[in-house]
Amino acid sequence: MSRSAEIETRLREAFAPRELMVRDDSERHRGHAGYREGGDSHFHVVLRSARFEGLSRIARHRAVHDALGSQLMSDIHALSLDLGT
Repeated sequence: MSRSAEIETRLREAFAPRELMVRDDSERHRGHAGYREGGDSHFHVVLRSARFEGLSRIARHRAVHDALGSQLMSDIHALSLDLGT
């Protein structure tokens, strides 16, 4: 399973989102730190979920990091998050 698919699966399970988009932005970072041939290193996520209601921006980011798990987070060089309810 690609990292994009794994990210999407874990976020769907954890947040039951009304909107979810996971984009692999690795090619945009070719030649920069953390770039890996073949991608799967830089991601942008748009996630809308009622489970974020009442949470601060930092708490939302922490919740996503927890849902992805430490192993997957360590495999990703960069993760850009656009989170809302």
